[in-house]
Amino acid sequence: MSTHHQIIVIGGGNAGISVAAQLLNKNKSLDIAIVEPSDNHYYQPAWSLVGAGIFNKAKTVRNESSVIPEGAKWIKDAVCTFLPEINKVKLGSGNQLHYDYLIVAPGIQLNWGEVKGLKENLGKNGVCSNYDFRYADYTWECIQKTKSGRAIFTNPHTPVKCGGAPQKIMYLATDYFAKQGIADKIQAEMWTGGTRVFGVPKYEEVLKKIIEKRKIKFSFFQKLVEIDGENKKAKFIGIGTANEGVETWVDFEMIHVTPPQSAPDFVKTSPIANGAGWVDVDKYTLQHIKYPNIFSLGDASSLPTSRTGAAVRKQAPVLVKNLFSLMQGKPLEAKYDGYTSCPVVTGYGKLVLAEFDYNNQPTETFPFNQAKERWSMFMLKRYILPWLYWNRILPGKM
Repeated sequence: MSTHHQIIVIGGGNAGISVAAQLLNKNKSLDIAIVEPSDNHYYQPAWSLVGAGIFNKAKTVRNESSVIPEGAKWIKDAVCTFLPEINKVKLGSGNQLHYDYLIVAPGIQLNWGEVKGLKENLGKNGVCSNYDFRYADYTWECIQKTKSGRAIFTNPHTPVKCGGAPQKIMYLATDYFAKQGIADKIQAEMWTGGTRVFGVPKYEEVLKKIIEKRKIKFSFFQKLVEIDGENKKAKFIGIGTANEGVETWVDFEMIHVTPPQSAPDFVKTSPIANGAGWVDVDKYTLQHIKYPNIFSLGDASSLPTSRTGAAVRKQAPVLVKNLFSLMQGKPLEAKYDGYTSCPVVTGYGKLVLAEFDYNNQPTETFPFNQAKERWSMFMLKRYILPWLYWNRILPGKM
């Protein structure tokens, strides 16, 4: 195995694959290696739909080998740590790789173990999560079995990938309950570490109306700390100024858990991380603050925007342009404005397409008001985006 590569990409998810593909589309002679330990590649945005019984889980997974760009070398190994002072990456196998340029895109880490009893109960006792491929369809089972009582949905106190996902399944579940004529028998509740329903006022307004109409109860500044699956109870601790340390046990019939998340441990403990553990990059150029031959994008980066595939789609071409500029000794002129998108599914056949930038200003694609529930946008989510992902985004064609 060659131990030196011109460009090493850490991560074989959306960010790593699409960037590598875009680079090779522009220059097929580049020597690019992708470090990724997983056998499978997942289209995770569809898991909310899997959890609502309207998407085939098997269609969200493909062999990792099938998405590796032609011309790139796949190194099936995990990263142990970074040695940026000598331009090396240490792997779990003990091998070290030397690079000229490094792109760090390993995704986000799901910290299931931070909630006592969660791992032991996930996939049974009414405890479900669309954040795990293995259990996404169990969410649908839970929704169907819930006939009365509390349906709890959680959002952690940490950043998460696809910030709207914790709410999407809540809206789908409450729409299902209404269609079954049992909405008045079920109290849907969102327990969140956040401070508001949605960060962009234009979209928050329409979501608040849906919440009010469906009588969904929101509890803010709450951290899930324990699951008692056998007795169907969940423990929360207040994390706000007014409720700091206040413990609350809540009964549930079903609970959909979004786990606490962070940058991967091998990033958090490395020299390339900032104080919060994310890869420390300039928010406009995506170049590392300290090490100029390192770039990062996607969920593990320090970019202060929602962690979504849509954000990656806008970040990737900026990184590619700036990396080529660096290689040619030119100024880095491409800028990322923080664009991200959150297709908030609000029910079966209904979706609010939120698009915004670093300043939480709407940056909408379509020539109509996207702060409305629309069937057309649901069709975009359900059919068009998955096709674009596999056929255009991963091959680096958009």
